[in-house]
Amino acid sequence: MVLAALAIAGCASAPAPAPKSAGPDHSSRYTITQDRAPSGNFDASGLSDASPVYIEPARAGNKPSYTVWGKRYSVLDSNDGYVARGTASWYGEKFHGHKTSNGETFDMYKMTAAHKSLRIPGYARVTNLDNGRSVIVRVNDRGPFHGDRLIDLSYAAAKKLGYQSHGTAQVEVAAITVKPDGSMFLAGQSFEPGAPATAPKSQESVSVPANTVADNESRGGGLFVQLGSFSSRDPAEKLQGHAESLLGDPVRVRAIETEAGRFHRVQVGPFQDENSARKTQSLLENRGISKSIVLTETD
Repeated sequence: MVLAALAIAGCASAPAPAPKSAGPDHSSRYTITQDRAPSGNFDASGLSDASPVYIEPARAGNKPSYTVWGKRYSVLDSNDGYVARGTASWYGEKFHGHKTSNGETFDMYKMTAAHKSLRIPGYARVTNLDNGRSVIVRVNDRGPFHGDRLIDLSYAAAKKLGYQSHGTAQVEVAAITVKPDGSMFLAGQSFEPGAPATAPKSQESVSVPANTVADNESRGGGLFVQLGSFSSRDPAEKLQGHAESLLGDPVRVRAIETEAGRFHRVQVGPFQDENSARKTQSLLENRGISKSIVLTETD
């Protein structure tokens, strides 16, 4: 019974019982009523991503279905091929040091996450769609159970993605699976985290649609593969030139204004459909350009 309770209560998104007095409720396993960021100016810039490794299928935290606050959730049979977009939130000090749904200890300074349906422990690449930043996290908890939120990241992971002060962000979550032989797959596609640019592994040509935008500052609109997003233009143009040398087709740099400032997005497209975009994304990853995302751009 204790383990079952821990499995449900592990994530920050499940609200704690209301306190019986003005002070914290020490009858609860959480002594902080409201979640919060750690004090001081924590620097997450030097943190490394989680390192995906092969994990034997585990029973802890992976019941086929479970119920929280009267709502029933199902756990995936496999994380292979999973990719989704939605709202990310984060959890921190209130849950720091407590058990996650699979029995690990939550550390808000590590690159971890909670998800309602991915098998745990597992791994995922999470990309902030507002600024193009990506992190790889270890998924070891259940949640979030607030509204339609897709994933809860540790405070450290949220800070690396640049949304800790906003509370939430729109993200893409792509599962990373590792086979017993060590081979990795991102949302079903072959994947090598942090791999440097290399010669093509396949001689298959990359076919970019004829209506690809040639002018760097041309209009937005349509489906694009975004290779990166930078606060300054120089690294964006460097990536643009490298991508064009691999593709033999134009790649654009689009400058946009966000709440976090001005960013320069390096993009291939537009594409007529998602399958075409995903094919080009996969081929670019085979050529050493990883961590790209597929998104819809509008003016």
